[in-house]
Amino acid sequence: MVNALATTVGQRFGKAVVSTARVGQQAGLLGPVVALVALCVIFSLAAPRFGTVSNFMLIAQQVVTVGTLAIGQALIILVAGIDLANGVVMVLSTVVMASLATSGVPIPLAVLCGFAVVLCIGVFEAGTVAGLGLTPFIITLGLFTATRAGAQIWAGGAPVTGVPSGLLVLGDTWYIAGAAVPIGPLVMIGVLLVTWYALSQTAWGRHVYAVGNDPAAARLSGVRVKWVLASVYLAASIIYGITALLFLGRTTVADPSAGLMFNLESITAVVIGGISLFGGRGSVIGALVGALIVGVLRNGLTIVGIDALYQHIAVGLLVILAVGLDRVRTRERG
Repeated sequence: MVNALATTVGQRFGKAVVSTARVGQQAGLLGPVVALVALCVIFSLAAPRFGTVSNFMLIAQQVVTVGTLAIGQALIILVAGIDLANGVVMVLSTVVMASLATSGVPIPLAVLCGFAVVLCIGVFEAGTVAGLGLTPFIITLGLFTATRAGAQIWAGGAPVTGVPSGLLVLGDTWYIAGAAVPIGPLVMIGVLLVTWYALSQTAWGRHVYAVGNDPAAARLSGVRVKWVLASVYLAASIIYGITALLFLGRTTVADPSAGLMFNLESITAVVIGGISLFGGRGSVIGALVGALIVGVLRNGLTIVGIDALYQHIAVGLLVILAVGLDRVRTRERG
């Protein structure tokens, strides 16, 4: 009798997990897409130069770093976490790769070492957040300071220059039918599609949404909550390693002082993209749309002659508006 009741409860929780995952994946994407289209129309009318193909290609390249970081950040926020160190972790990886490559280490080995660094940090985050149950905000805030100092120490306080061209291939451009196509945005879209597939078409993705929505209910339905949390942090670390290669390809130097605002910018993209800061709601596609909204806003304001300081104010107000709307939606759902 007891076993039958437990089985029934488990099945109902399992159905609730699947239902929650489907709702969570579909929530909040329409608004950001409409906002992105509206911004493009407004700036195209205000400045004809904005609507050119070359300018849209420029925007795509400008959002590559933050857009790819935002995909990893979205994974963590979907399980109700946050990563304040993703930018400096990515920068540390660039410093390790570039310094090893410039000292004569074969490029594939230098790349592996760079990925090993971000994975080690990901294992630490997974162990402390998923294993010990510590607060992600505190853990990643501490990592932000420690990792930034580590990058400075490794690089000797100066940018690593003279990076071999083999390490910069993701900053190259392909020419297809006479059209110049930068590799960076294509890699970013590839990372997005793989992540979207994993979240929307696999049991792991459904469990990510379930854990973010209600960890206790997910545990009762048989989801291994700690394993899901740990896997999310490790997956995000791999994405940060890919971002390091994209960032090197775009900047051609490894500056240990770079990327201090990337954490906030990636969180901004995620929030504006409709992913709930409370977890379990939103699509990873929204994170990229959010990054594009910020990129279009900055690019458009620059073209019409608005000072950079006012651009920061505009983006800040946009974030406050997005968080406010997210809070209202959460209250309406009860």
